[in-house]
Amino acid sequence: MNSPCYSVAMDLGVCQLRNFSISFLSSLLGTETSSVKLDNSSSGASVVAIDNKIEQAMDLVKSHLMYAVREEVEVLKEQIKELIERNSQLEQENNLLKNLASPEQLAQFQAQVQTGSPPSSSTQAAQQPPAPSAQLAAQNSGPSA
Repeated sequence: MNSPCYSVAMDLGVCQLRNFSISFLSSLLGTETSSVKLDNSSSGASVVAIDNKIEQAMDLVKSHLMYAVREEVEVLKEQIKELIERNSQLEQENNLLKNLASPEQLAQFQAQVQTGSPPSSSTQAAQQPPAPSAQLAAQNSGPSA
């Protein structure tokens, strides 16, 4: 306990904390620890210097966080755009399948939705409407006037 930094045991902790804070902040700010010295004779000036370094470190952290958040927002916006497009495609496909399905198939599907049971593999093949091109060909080959 020969250091001029402290005279009582509690001052030892404060002194060590200050030295740690200065070296930590200096590493954050990329400055040499030797350029940031505590002047124990004018503790007010050293507290102001520490406060300034803390403020600079906080600004640096804030700018890095804002940059990271902006990047993440852009990624999320792109994902939302892709999901909206995919949702639109699925809605169109759903509407087409509803239009092509027979009333019996729709009734059977509604019954399954209400009971919450998945369609069985044997009834799935019977439920599937014919391929759109085959159904359209059948509609177009009907009686013509």
